[in-house]
Amino acid sequence: MSRRALFLYGGWPGHEPYGAGEFGIGLLRELGFEVDATMDTYRLEDDLTGYDLIVSAWTQALTTENLTVAQEDGLLGAVEAGVGLAGWHGMTASFRSSIRYNHLVGGAFVAHPGDLIPYRVEIVDRGHEITAGVDGFDVVSEKYYMHVDPSNHVLAQATFTGDPMPWLAGVVMPQAWTRPWGEGRVFYSAIGHTPVELNIPSHRRLLAQGLSWAARR
Repeated sequence: MSRRALFLYGGWPGHEPYGAGEFGIGLLRELGFEVDATMDTYRLEDDLTGYDLIVSAWTQALTTENLTVAQEDGLLGAVEAGVGLAGWHGMTASFRSSIRYNHLVGGAFVAHPGDLIPYRVEIVDRGHEITAGVDGFDVVSEKYYMHVDPSNHVLAQATFTGDPMPWLAGVVMPQAWTRPWGEGRVFYSAIGHTPVELNIPSHRRLLAQGLSWAARR
């Protein structure tokens, strides 16, 4: 019996949602998931406990974007019951008016100083099954500055150079992490501004192994 995944994608057009959608559907099917893909955030109000994994490639258009209580209850309740949650990039730049959602995800995007810049992603936990065979890699992207939960288990990180904000020089920012939520597992990668970044071989492997790890045990 195949595993089931709900894949939510869409939102702000700058993150190429259709390309991200094609990537996510293809990767999930490659991993053996039966995929229900949607661009309707109100699907989160449904009973989600029949899924093994919920994947978010959604990015909000407005900072004030929120979730209804029913959406919060549906998502948080499903993960607490054992459904996995995973996603990339805009997952922390969504529903920022929902405190419960931010608590679940473990981080919230606040800026990307310098816009699209080159930087190095370093793997910091090489013993985790998500990072097995994954090497550090270079990317040109929105280098997310995030407020992150101290309970996250960090898998990868990047360091700010101080350009164009000198006061940020030397700040180390998590780029991928895991966290528990009840019986469920959460995985996030900050990389993924465009499908090009999603397909960087090391990052694609990180995502594939992260999605598989997060799915219901």
